[in-house]
Amino acid sequence: MPGEAEKRQLDELGYLVLPGLVPAPMLVELRERVEALWEAEGEKSGSEFRLEPGTRRLANLVDKGEIFARLIVLPEILDCMARVIGPAFKLSSFNARSTNPHNDDAQPWHADAAAVADEHGYWVCNSIWMLDDFTPENGATRMIPRSHTWGRLPEPGLKDSLPGGELVCGRAGTVVIMNTHMWHGGTANRTDRCRRALHGFYTRNDKPQQQYQKALLREETVRGLNALQRKVLALDDPENDRLSAQTTRMSGFLK
Repeated sequence: MPGEAEKRQLDELGYLVLPGLVPAPMLVELRERVEALWEAEGEKSGSEFRLEPGTRRLANLVDKGEIFARLIVLPEILDCMARVIGPAFKLSSFNARSTNPHNDDAQPWHADAAAVADEHGYWVCNSIWMLDDFTPENGATRMIPRSHTWGRLPEPGLKDSLPGGELVCGRAGTVVIMNTHMWHGGTANRTDRCRRALHGFYTRNDKPQQQYQKALLREETVRGLNALQRKVLALDDPENDRLSAQTTRMSGFLK
């Protein structure tokens, strides 16, 4: 579990790198599963969320493999989410993103769900699961540490380099916890191989889910969930039903 010094970094800088959280056998299983899903879904992959030029997307991952349901309740992840958001939180969405080879485009600077901290504090936090090494050449996420404290959003569509920007690099199997009120975005992939990642995105209980899990999950999937998974997915929360019923495709920058 992250120690107190690591949690203070998450508070102050807005991110925490957890190297090697995904063991090698699980990493192989995750890669095989996402590639099988991309093959099976073809051009429709990611359509439950939003398509993005120059990438392959997957959405609604909890419904697409028991391994994904395990990831959303790992103790290390939940501990960090509680640190950022507070004790009352839920999964907002669980997606995958693969930046295509030779994709020179970069995401604009953004905050997830266009979130700005409110009178109750921070309300979004993301986990970025590196299925491939993240390098300066292959589309690693860029961020501006401490920008989660600014209380404002970047200019829409802004892609230029900004003072204080850093790249989040690491080996496959690393998970990055990011307070995604922080300004961030994917960069260009100038290599001849894709760069794959999972994004497990959580939000405070008084906010809608980015993707309304209860409406997306099949009965077969729901039957296989344990009590903690149901809680994190907000399956038995009438207030989440009210908040989230009309909000299954929110994004910080994809329109």
